[in-house]
Amino acid sequence: MTTIRYTRNLFLRAFCTVYLSAFISIYFQAPGLYGDNGILPARAVLENSKHKTLSAKVHYQPTLLWLASDLGLSTSSAIDVLSLLGAFLAVTGIVSQKFCIIPVFTALWSLYFSLYQIGQVFVTNNFDEFLLEAGFIAILVAPLLPGGRKNRKNPLDLISFWLCRLLLFKLFFTSALGKLLSGCPKWWTLSALNYYFETMPLPNPLSFYVHHLPSWILRLSTVYANVCELIVPFLFFAPIRSARIVAFHLQLFLQTCIAATGNFGHVNILTVTLLLSLLDDRFFYGKKKLSKLDILDNTSTVGLWAAIIFGVVKFWGLKLNDGILDAQINFTKTQFNNFVESYLPFVTVLLLVSLAVTVLLCGQKIVKGDYSGNKFIAFLGTIFYALVALQLFFANSSVLLSIHPKTNSSIDPLQRTLYNRLHKARIVNEYNLFPTITGIEGRPEVILEGSDSLEGPWKEYNFLYKPGNVNHSLPFVAPYSPKLDWQFYWAAQSTYDKQPWLLSLTHRLLTGKSEVLNLIDLSHTPFAQKPPKYIRAVLYKYKFPTWSHRSQPAWWVRERVTEYFPPYSKDSPALEDFLKARNLLPASKTQPVNVIVKRGLDGVRFAAAQFEASLLFWSVLIAALAIVATTSTYP
Repeated sequence: MTTIRYTRNLFLRAFCTVYLSAFISIYFQAPGLYGDNGILPARAVLENSKHKTLSAKVHYQPTLLWLASDLGLSTSSAIDVLSLLGAFLAVTGIVSQKFCIIPVFTALWSLYFSLYQIGQVFVTNNFDEFLLEAGFIAILVAPLLPGGRKNRKNPLDLISFWLCRLLLFKLFFTSALGKLLSGCPKWWTLSALNYYFETMPLPNPLSFYVHHLPSWILRLSTVYANVCELIVPFLFFAPIRSARIVAFHLQLFLQTCIAATGNFGHVNILTVTLLLSLLDDRFFYGKKKLSKLDILDNTSTVGLWAAIIFGVVKFWGLKLNDGILDAQINFTKTQFNNFVESYLPFVTVLLLVSLAVTVLLCGQKIVKGDYSGNKFIAFLGTIFYALVALQLFFANSSVLLSIHPKTNSSIDPLQRTLYNRLHKARIVNEYNLFPTITGIEGRPEVILEGSDSLEGPWKEYNFLYKPGNVNHSLPFVAPYSPKLDWQFYWAAQSTYDKQPWLLSLTHRLLTGKSEVLNLIDLSHTPFAQKPPKYIRAVLYKYKFPTWSHRSQPAWWVRERVTEYFPPYSKDSPALEDFLKARNLLPASKTQPVNVIVKRGLDGVRFAAAQFEASLLFWSVLIAALAIVATTSTYP
C-alpha cells in the first residue's frame, strides 16, 4: 500500500492557504458589502427572522452570527470577528501541522459557511460553494487530533482522497458536458478562446497578449481544455499510478494557464490543492530505481495514453494544414447528445465500482497486516468513512445525471432528496462553468457616472479591478476575490431592476459612505472627497485593441451602447422606494458593541487598511512559510 502521509499533510497546509485568501477577501470587503452602511447589509438579512426562536433562526439561516448580540457584538463587528478568526486558524494550519486537525478544519468550514449565509448575490458565482464542498471533504482528510494517523498506511486516507477525486471529476466533467450540450457554436467550432480572454469576468494584463495569439494555437488550446475536462478526469480513478501522475501534470498545466491569464480568486489554487490527491509520497521522495512493477505500470500508461491520443486525433480531427496543426470536431451535436444520454448512467456505475474497490482495499489492508494501529478502531473508521462517501456519491451522481434531460428524469426521488439536504449545507453542489461564450461583439460593461448637473459634464467612477478607464491596465489580484468588481460582470448581462445591489451601491455613493468608497479606485475617481448630486449608469462594449496598436497607452477600445439606468439623486423618490421595498436603506440606529472589542477591531482594521488586499495575503503567507522554513523540516 503506497503511503500518502506526506501528501496528506501538504494537502492540508495548502488548503489552509486557500482558506486564508478567502477569509482575507471577505474581511477587506465586509464593511462595504455587508456593514450597516454597506451595499447589502447583513443586518437586514438577519432582521427578517428576528422574532423567531433561535432554533428556527438556525434552521432558516444557519450562521454563527445569530450569537453576535449575546457576545456583545453588532452584526458588522461579528463578521469581522469571524473573518479574523478564520484567517488566524488558517495561518496556524500553515505554520504548524499540529493544527491541521479535524476540530480546526471543522471550525474553518463553520466560520466560512456562517459568512456565506449573509453573502447574498456576492456569493452566487460557485466559487464559494466550491470552497465549502471541498472544505467539508478536507475535514475527512484531516486527522482527529495532533499526531493522529501517524501510521503511514492509514486506510482512511484512501477514502478521503477518493472523495477529493470525485469532486474534481464532477467539476471538470460537468463543465465539459455543459459546454458541448449547450450547443454554443464557439465551443463547437473550437473558437471559444478567440473571445474568452476578452470577455472573462476579470481579465489581467496577460489576457491581452494571449487573446492575440495565432488562431490555430487558441484552437489547439481549446482541444487541450476539452480533453482535460472530458477525458482526463476518468484517469483520476485509474489503478495505474503513473497514469494518475500524468493526469496530475496535465491538469496542473491547465490550471496554471488559467490562473496566469485571468483573476479567478481562490479557485485555481483550490483545484491544484485537490489535485494533490492524485499523488503519493513516492512522488516527492521515492526511490529513483524502477522496480518490475513500476516498469509494468509505465508500460500500461504508455499504452493508455496512446489510445487517448488516437481518440483525440480521430474525434477532434487533428491534422496538418500548410504546416500548421489544426483541429475540427468530427462528431455532430446529435451524436454527442445521444452518446451522453446512453452512457452517462454507466459513468455513475464506474464511479460506484471505484468506490467499492477503494473501501474493499481499505479492509484488506487492515486484515492483511499493513496497518499497525488498532484494527478494531480502523474498521469502525473505515465503515463510517465508507457510509459518508456513499452518501456523497449518490448526491453527486444526482448532479451528474441531471446534466442531460433524459437521464435527469431517471433520478430516484430519494436521491434528489439526499442532494437537496446536502446542498442546503453546500456540501454537494452543481457546477457549470462558462457553458456559453457571451460578448462576441464586445464585452458589455456598466460604467457609473456622476455629475452635479443633469446637463453634465459626467465623470465616471473607476473601480479597482474591473474594466473602466481604457488607459488603465488590469492587475493580477488572484487569489484575492474582489466580489463587487466581479458582480459588475453579471450586471452588464442583465437589467438594473434585476440587480438591486447596483442601485444600493448608487445610493451609498450619492451619500458618500466611506465603507463603500473604500471598494473603488479613489485615486482615479473625481468624487473621492465630495459625492456628486446625480449618478447614472451607461452600458459600453469593450474590446481589446488590435495587435498593431499594442504600443499605444490604451488597453481597451470601447463604444457607448445605451443608458443602463437614468440619473438618480440621493433624495430621488424612485430610488428610495426601490431600496425601501427591499430593506436596503442604511439602518437608522447602530447596534451596541462592547467598547473594548470595538477598539480592538478598529485597531486591526486600521492596520489592515495600510495594505492593498492581495498584498496583505501574500505578506501573511510569506511570513507563515518563513516560520515553517526556520522551525521545521517536515510539513
